[in-house]
Amino acid sequence: MSNRFDELMQDLGIGKSVDQDPEPPAPPRQPTGRPDLSGSGLGPDVHSGVVPAPAVVRPDDALSELWTPPDGARDVVDLPSAVLEAGSATPEQVAAARRMADQSPGRPIRRLLIEAGADEAGVQQVAARLAGLAFERLEHSRAEGRDAGLIARLGADFCRDHHVLPLRTEGSRIVVGTTDPDDLFLMEDIKRRLGVAVLKQVVLVPSDIRRAVDALGGHPDASIDLSDLLADVEEDDEVEVRGGDEPGADLEAEADSSPVVRYVNHVIQTAVRDGASDIHIEPGESTLRIRFRIDGILVEAMSPPRKMHGALTSRIKIMSNLDIAERRLPQDGRISVTVAGRRMDLRVSTIPTPSGEKTVMRILDTRSIEVTLDELGFTEDALTTWQKQISQPHGIILVTGPTGSGKTTTLYASIRRMDVRRLNISTVEDPIEYHLEGITQIQTHDVIGLGFATALKSLLRQDPDVILLGEVRDLDTANTAVQAALTGHLVLSTLHTNDAPSSVTRLINIGIEPFLVGAALNSVLAQRLVRRTCPECSRPESVPEELAGFLRVHGVHPDTVRRGGGCPRCRETGYSGRCGIYELLVLDDFLRDRIASSPNVTEFRRLCIERGMSSLRDDGFAKIELGMTSVEEVLRVTDSTI
Repeated sequence: MSNRFDELMQDLGIGKSVDQDPEPPAPPRQPTGRPDLSGSGLGPDVHSGVVPAPAVVRPDDALSELWTPPDGARDVVDLPSAVLEAGSATPEQVAAARRMADQSPGRPIRRLLIEAGADEAGVQQVAARLAGLAFERLEHSRAEGRDAGLIARLGADFCRDHHVLPLRTEGSRIVVGTTDPDDLFLMEDIKRRLGVAVLKQVVLVPSDIRRAVDALGGHPDASIDLSDLLADVEEDDEVEVRGGDEPGADLEAEADSSPVVRYVNHVIQTAVRDGASDIHIEPGESTLRIRFRIDGILVEAMSPPRKMHGALTSRIKIMSNLDIAERRLPQDGRISVTVAGRRMDLRVSTIPTPSGEKTVMRILDTRSIEVTLDELGFTEDALTTWQKQISQPHGIILVTGPTGSGKTTTLYASIRRMDVRRLNISTVEDPIEYHLEGITQIQTHDVIGLGFATALKSLLRQDPDVILLGEVRDLDTANTAVQAALTGHLVLSTLHTNDAPSSVTRLINIGIEPFLVGAALNSVLAQRLVRRTCPECSRPESVPEELAGFLRVHGVHPDTVRRGGGCPRCRETGYSGRCGIYELLVLDDFLRDRIASSPNVTEFRRLCIERGMSSLRDDGFAKIELGMTSVEEVLRVTDSTI
């Protein structure tokens, strides 16, 4: 056995057995003038008949004859270093990604770089270059270069979950874009699903894939045949609790379940897609209608059969963990869902009526509060003044207006403008509509005695700098807020009044002493939301003479006004989106002295305007002159304030 092993080692040229004496080296061959073919793999030199002695080589050299990597591939290129060199990440971002990689082994460094703030497209481009693949960007304004049929074959859900996108067919190959150039198992799965033998892989940006799937195949509800679905619904349909009903369940994953479940999912998906803020399910004696509140206006969206009412209500109650057997008392709940890849909450409220329970769902989409103060519609002067107010070290700042006027959005945008790393910011809310990073948020529970006043008193022992109160509702809460403001805290809150000057008399009517109101209150912001004229279909029109006279009374002298004619984007209404109109009252020493004498609303409002306050209607007409909204919209939301 030892001899055969030695012979094998000699044939490989790796060495000899230690048991044998080394042979003397063979004498060098004399040149013959003929080509030397000894290294050609043909064995002995066929011309000279001389058999060269086997060269003694290292094991590495022997293995190199089996496979040699291409030039430049011997050194493994570090992706973070390459991204840093390409200028797509800063040294701090690369260091943060490496720290995260140490703490979460198994996660791709490519994703960690993006999470650390590196340029998403730049990281993907470098990863593609290192993998030897092409890199592409998608233009979202056009659908060229994307095959909706291929997406349908692969499945929109599969594309979204695995970050892949079939793009086109080139000859006999299908071009597939992915975000991970190294996932070979995924490519094999795609081959099996598409039924092809060869794929061409390119690298795409993750956000490009998400938007493309949403645009071409991201609405699974569109495939629902409502006529067939409604035909399956019976009067006694029971709604079963399913495993997918847990908070955070993906509605799209249940598209093939029972008709009632599918219809509720369809309603929610349609409302989110249309940009609705609320869903109203309203039973009548013989009818059932579903309305969406879009841009502040209720529009009828669906009219399912009356027999579906009980099943729909029960399904929504189960999703929000409410008692389906209790139909005599109002109930409130919350649903966490994922629609089209977006995580959002639904605040559910049911109330008994003679025709059955009416259900209203408020859609709480975090994207709706991600707007900044600059995007809310403040004039330049008002924005500068408001920013100065929220930078004050102490005092009370109130935001007033009816329900749905954007008070919460304004307060959250103001808090995000503050330095959360330096300040201790706390909120007391009922309910907590949106969760904010780096801020302490407290949910009130009146049943256990944790109301606004109690929570506020507890917060004052937590060394706060800024306190946000959901609402000043009673004397106890108002007293505590005033004391907090007078002891060096900045308090932001809301109040339900028609205009800014009314807030002062409202606090006095609650029971706060007038001199305390004047000492603690810094400013009041009254606001409304008006619909914007649609940018796609709005056109300038000449101002009729009667309207021109009305505008001149309010100090506006436009030659033309913009009016929307109606298009698919605005659902033929002429309006798309909303903006705020504002009335900002900042108290000076003169007004504080007048508050101490407890003035009536009319007198105090006149004094505020004399001191420079711009009314809601004045701000609205200024936005008409800018072409942002219409006269009808301003009159609709400000008529009660004049």
